[in-house]
Amino acid sequence: MAGAGIRLFVAGETLTAATVNTYLQDQVVARFADAAARTAAFGGAGEPTLAEGMLSYLDSDNTVYVYDGSTFKAVGVASVIDAKGDLLVGTADDTVGRQAVGANGTVLMADSAQTNGIAWSEQSLGYRNVVINGAMQIAQRGTSTASITTSGYYTADRFNINLNSLGTWTQTVENDAPTGSGFRKSLKLLCTTADATPAAGDLFLFRQFIEGQNLQQFLKGTASAKQFTLSFWVKGTTTGTYTCELEDRDNTRAVSASYSIVAANTWEKKTITFPADTTGAFDNDNARSLDVVWALGAGTTYTSGTLQTTWSSITNANRFVGQTNVAAATNNYWQITGIQLEAGSVATPFEFEDIGTTIAKCQRYFQKSYNIDVAPGTNTSAGASYFTQGTDNAGNTMAVVRLITEMRAAPTVTSYKISGTSGSWQYDRSGVGTTDTATTSYYLSTNTINFYAGTGAAYVVAVFQGQWAASAEL
Repeated sequence: MAGAGIRLFVAGETLTAATVNTYLQDQVVARFADAAARTAAFGGAGEPTLAEGMLSYLDSDNTVYVYDGSTFKAVGVASVIDAKGDLLVGTADDTVGRQAVGANGTVLMADSAQTNGIAWSEQSLGYRNVVINGAMQIAQRGTSTASITTSGYYTADRFNINLNSLGTWTQTVENDAPTGSGFRKSLKLLCTTADATPAAGDLFLFRQFIEGQNLQQFLKGTASAKQFTLSFWVKGTTTGTYTCELEDRDNTRAVSASYSIVAANTWEKKTITFPADTTGAFDNDNARSLDVVWALGAGTTYTSGTLQTTWSSITNANRFVGQTNVAAATNNYWQITGIQLEAGSVATPFEFEDIGTTIAKCQRYFQKSYNIDVAPGTNTSAGASYFTQGTDNAGNTMAVVRLITEMRAAPTVTSYKISGTSGSWQYDRSGVGTTDTATTSYYLSTNTINFYAGTGAAYVVAVFQGQWAASAEL
């Protein structure tokens, strides 16, 4: 029997069948093609019986096993290694596999979709997330806007909605996020006027636009193109199927994917990996190259085809097939946070960054004289620009404002009085009290605004005051 130990044989001793079975056959390492061949070799007529301690080697996985009285368990893995840098990993209970060495510079990431539970990834250890303000921390325009019926930017920086005749909405930044996620804020879209039967062309999209020079790591349009992995947390009142889209604005191509809200009013994490695209490179410039899109409702113009899950030229009918209509009833809502888009097939942990970095990224597209948490048009002098200037022979003067950070492009500028009224500044001069004056922005650049204003009096000294907001959104 197995486990009989070791015996010293003497010269001339006769080896009986019992001796061979006990001390040799039961204690050698028996070799089999695979587990099925091993099972077939025991227990039949004229075949040995399995006993605790028996050893076997399988050609199928190059592994040594020991029988523990009920099952064979792997104990030998030396032959699994094929090359320098290979790793041994558990692939299942009592099962060992080989993780081949990755390419130079890659990092090992957990990936439950892989056989070994891990995968080599080319993700950079820093700046992985090409979405700005994905944690909804910055809202320079304010944290609440009601009665929304048109497209635009409303609350959280960098996020835009495309709304075409599909209900009325309130957009808010909420102090609500998934427990234990590290997030503290989220963006919520609440339906206040329903549209249960959208017309064919009706559409409601939540989007972020990304400039091309921030997308070069995807290697799109090359033989080495990488996948796009999008992850986010979402909750809503309405369970069902929802759709996301990546739209390549440079090459008029798109790809869509679906996800589900399974439980109402419950935060759920979603991960979508879009395929790589070897056709059409992103432009390496400061223009709009990629739209990251979540649909909240769409008419048949956008839902009557087959969902386009591979990159192709844009076909409207295939963009949002199966999409749930959040506008179907008042008080329906859809809420999101923790958005990350990165190159490769692995959704890495969210890239939290210091608040100063996030603010600076947002200010590349929108900045203002007001404090970061004060909406433009608020009645306040905090942050206002004040200039003591002399006027020319026509009674006009120019004030120069250096922008907080370099903007994406020369911005569009809106002026505000201290009271919050848009379109003008104010001045004070000897003999004249505080007076409104129209301002015009001249000689705009990515780092400077020149405000041109008049007092109606030549060669006088006046104090000019006002607030401003500058937008260079895509």
